[in-house]
Amino acid sequence: MDVFKTVRHYLKNTDLYLLVLAFLCSAYGMVLIYSATLNPVSGLDGSTRNLFVQAAAIIIGLGAFVVMSLIDLETMSGWWKIFVLFNIGLQMLLFTPLGQEVNGQRAWLNLGVTSLQPGELGKLIFIFTLAAHISEIREHISEWRGLFVIGLHTLIMMGAVVVASGDTGMAIQYFMIALIMLFAAGLSLKWIAVGAGLGLVSIPVLWNFVLKGYQITRILVLFDPSIDPDISRQATYGKIAIGSGQFSGQGLTNGTMTQMQIVSENQTDYIFSVAGEELGFIGCMLIIGLLTLLILRLFYVSYRASTTFSSLLAVGVSGMFLFQTFMNIFMNVGLLPVMGLTLPFFSYGGTSIVTMYAALGIAAGVRMREKPSWLQ
Repeated sequence: MDVFKTVRHYLKNTDLYLLVLAFLCSAYGMVLIYSATLNPVSGLDGSTRNLFVQAAAIIIGLGAFVVMSLIDLETMSGWWKIFVLFNIGLQMLLFTPLGQEVNGQRAWLNLGVTSLQPGELGKLIFIFTLAAHISEIREHISEWRGLFVIGLHTLIMMGAVVVASGDTGMAIQYFMIALIMLFAAGLSLKWIAVGAGLGLVSIPVLWNFVLKGYQITRILVLFDPSIDPDISRQATYGKIAIGSGQFSGQGLTNGTMTQMQIVSENQTDYIFSVAGEELGFIGCMLIIGLLTLLILRLFYVSYRASTTFSSLLAVGVSGMFLFQTFMNIFMNVGLLPVMGLTLPFFSYGGTSIVTMYAALGIAAGVRMREKPSWLQ
């Protein structure tokens, strides 16, 4: 009886809006994954296994949501430097025998029964450490010394991700999360302008010395697909699939390009193209609507937070969802290069799903600690 009372008490005090929206997104995502992996061409029905894995990840994710919402991270904020070192070490595990190469990229840890993407888990640790760091020096955030140490913090983690996995898309996520958190912390607009200027000036350096050949090609094919038809094919087919769905789509499991597996990785990076082809404009707008409501709710949680640290935690989570949603959809419609970013809650992937639910749990914890009844 006490267990039921505890559950009722938790549900009464947690942010059910976040939980319900996440579950609706996940349920819709499973429908799309089912269709994307039906694969009648090869005669192999991969849907059952994929749905089982995704459902298991959602269940684990719900557990992660509860656990993270109950942990008061503010009491641990003084240890943020230790967590930075831990995060770097987590990324470096990719150099051990546990490191596993998937689709030409060594970004996964093979744990036997499952795989783990350190970059995904590292985003949550990064949000925590950066929120603690910014809170510690907030009064000096618009001074060059304060901005330098925050910039160094961000660059170290971006460097660790790139060195360990070569995943530039993941590193860009870290940068954008930091930028959104700095803006929310009150960073002077003059510094943002200076940063934008430095970014423009650094483009030639990045182009010639940092970006790899295939990454440069992915950018160039946005303007001229004929430069490399093999690399441009996925983006081109993704756009065609979305456009062919028109207003109401060709019908679930009836999308020609989806069912013929013409768009590769359509259960992960290109799940939005599945919605576009089979459910049309209506299906795409439903995805955008659900994720928009989720992101707005996260910003609301940040606005209502009782401390700077808690507010920055929620902003960091909001920024993560906002940037990843924006990048994935724009990648699907051919306005940005392919970077391997999943669509939150919709794309197939256990690590991604669990990370997203854990991130929402962090935000729910911020919301819960707003309420004195829970603390008492």
